[in-house]
Amino acid sequence: MSRTIELDDELVERMEPYLEDDETIAEFVEELVAIYEQEGRFTDQGL
Repeated sequence: MSRTIELDDELVERMEPYLEDDETIAEFVEELVAIYEQEGRFTDQGL
């Protein structure tokens, strides 16, 4: 199942410089979530 989220234009503009060659915003967000999971940033208390 997929969900749709809306991102503010300013936030997208902030993310775009960090995208790799053909990377999409969705792929970038997925990578950020993976990093947070690896670092243990997502906890029962935090999210």
